[in-house]
Amino acid sequence: MDLVTLYTIVGFSLASYSVIANDSVQTLGTWMASNQERFKWYYMWAAASFVLLFTIWYGWSINAGDISYGRLNKIPYIPIEWYHAIAPLILVALTRFGVPVSTTFLVLSAFASTVVLEKVLTKSALGYIVAASAAYLIWMLVAKFWESKEDIPESHDKYWRVAQWVTTGWLWHTWLSHDMANIAVYLPRQVPVDVMIIISIIFVAGLAYMFYERGGRIQEVVLSKTNTKYVRSATLVDLIYSLILWYFKGYNDIPMSTTWVFVGLLAGRELAFATITGKYKFKTVFPLIGKDFFKMIIGLSLSVVIVLLIHGFAFDGLKNQ
Repeated sequence: MDLVTLYTIVGFSLASYSVIANDSVQTLGTWMASNQERFKWYYMWAAASFVLLFTIWYGWSINAGDISYGRLNKIPYIPIEWYHAIAPLILVALTRFGVPVSTTFLVLSAFASTVVLEKVLTKSALGYIVAASAAYLIWMLVAKFWESKEDIPESHDKYWRVAQWVTTGWLWHTWLSHDMANIAVYLPRQVPVDVMIIISIIFVAGLAYMFYERGGRIQEVVLSKTNTKYVRSATLVDLIYSLILWYFKGYNDIPMSTTWVFVGLLAGRELAFATITGKYKFKTVFPLIGKDFFKMIIGLSLSVVIVLLIHGFAFDGLKNQ
């Protein structure tokens, strides 16, 4: 096994774990929180795995073997070096501490030019603003009659469960079409069938671990927000999140940080609660929102450092050739 292949395997494996253990909880977290007392973890794992396999194989079939859904059109494939594995390694470490950093920034910063990375940052910041604004306006309108900690009537429960599972499935599919680029960047842009089978096994196994761990440390970010474990609240969060990602999917083929969109959505929602609820003061919600935003800035700062280091190593390598 040559070094390029070894670095590819290591980078791909770490990136796969990072996406499954970190970013996927943004999509599946509210669904898990509101269903974990009703369904065994392996039933939810099976459902999520079905959507996952459909998404990657469908993308592979319609994009001539490319599983990134065209998100890497501006980032050509390059042979993997040892320093390309630094980004997902840092992400794995931060994930264990429950830091919701952006996989897109940390991973793609090791491959993208500064021009492309600037476009990724601009699109992600726009996603945060759109998500926060939309969430604030929507929850200002619906919170009083939609959000409640009381159990919904038993006769209505099954309809809400179906609605939530459908919206979560669509969200999971839409999110994967964005974030699969963070893993596919380590692979050739045309993946052969035998490699796709191995990828599928790795993804499904990683997803099983995430469900078995009930989301891990990142799930705490979801559970800390108001009412996210209740089915009506979780359904609305998933629906709005999926609509925003769907919009930006067609906006252009530049990758974006879904983490920023997710955190922006929760921030706008919490601000709406702080506005309309007398018992929920701004002095309570702003530290909560600020904490998540500060963690995002940490991830962005690390991405900038990684870009500088990677480009420095690459430049030195060219000089020594």
